[in-house]
Amino acid sequence: MISTTVSQDQPSFLDADRYDAAGAELLTEYETLLRSDTVHWAAEYKKIRILGKGGQGVVYLSERQGTDLFSLPVAVKIFSPESYRDVVSYLADMARIAAISSRVALIQHDNLLDLHNFIEHGGVRIMIMEWIDGYDLRELTSEHVYDKSRARLSPERWAHVSQVILGAGPAQSRFKPGIAIQILRECLAGLAALHREGIVHGDLKPANIMVKRTGNAKIIDIGSAMDLDQASARRMWSPAYAAPEILRGGKYTPQSDLASLGYVLIEMLAGQSPFEGLNDLPKLLAAKLNLDKRLKDLLPADVSCNEMLLHLCQKLIAPDPARRFQNAQSADLDRRGAAHFHRQLVKGDLASEYEHDLRLWLEELD
Repeated sequence: MISTTVSQDQPSFLDADRYDAAGAELLTEYETLLRSDTVHWAAEYKKIRILGKGGQGVVYLSERQGTDLFSLPVAVKIFSPESYRDVVSYLADMARIAAISSRVALIQHDNLLDLHNFIEHGGVRIMIMEWIDGYDLRELTSEHVYDKSRARLSPERWAHVSQVILGAGPAQSRFKPGIAIQILRECLAGLAALHREGIVHGDLKPANIMVKRTGNAKIIDIGSAMDLDQASARRMWSPAYAAPEILRGGKYTPQSDLASLGYVLIEMLAGQSPFEGLNDLPKLLAAKLNLDKRLKDLLPADVSCNEMLLHLCQKLIAPDPARRFQNAQSADLDRRGAAHFHRQLVKGDLASEYEHDLRLWLEELD
């Protein structure tokens, strides 16, 4: 039963003797809304700045304008028709993306991007998404962020950050193992949620993994996601982070997502891409097929000497998909998975409060 609380200090609409014309009209509109099965209103989005550009279109940080000065920051992705051969193929792919997005929106996982709506304007499709206040991994490992951190922090604070979070690498900064595995585990949790729903992400790379100012990681760019049964769906992917079977024209599987995430992990640990400078597809494929054999030379000494870390990397990026972890949950929770590595750090008194450390560091970057 719904109860109504009436203030004793002000007259109530429920007192018919106190109605004026405006009050009666407002109450009528309220009752109409309660009786209606649908509610319609127009939403206005004010573009603030570009967050990113890619093969699928442009993403803007926007402000959703509400009533009474309410506003909400959101990300708005406008899908480009430029790469499609005709309008029919554009609309068909947009229908596929809309269907996948509806399923992802229902998952509501902390490590997946929240999707709000999929709309059209003059035929152009637009996705309304959660705006994530934070940085993607590509930016966090950039020389700019490393130099900014070192310049802004006190010597004592920088000593802690460089010991626990971030270190110098050959081509970019690198994350310390505990932090890298923390980010990996949260991505594995997001992937596991996707895979349970029969969806593969299809384009995992540093630019598609965000670390929020809270210290949590989120997988973004669901526009590339596809149903596991849609082997012939249009593909948008990044060759440097695609599994070998994808480069060969094979079908996307949960194991192909794990390989992509494994390449991201190796880059976080090594401070360089394992495929730097390889733009030729046959050479890139050969490098991926032999990556597990050259990991010890690629990773820094404090990482390559750790057999558990080495096994985790090799198991994620094994050339044969059947030799990789069975699924994302196994990659985290198996006896020699990511969680096991964290437990070993705890036993050795080498662990830190990773989310807390990340949150403090990101606050200091502003």
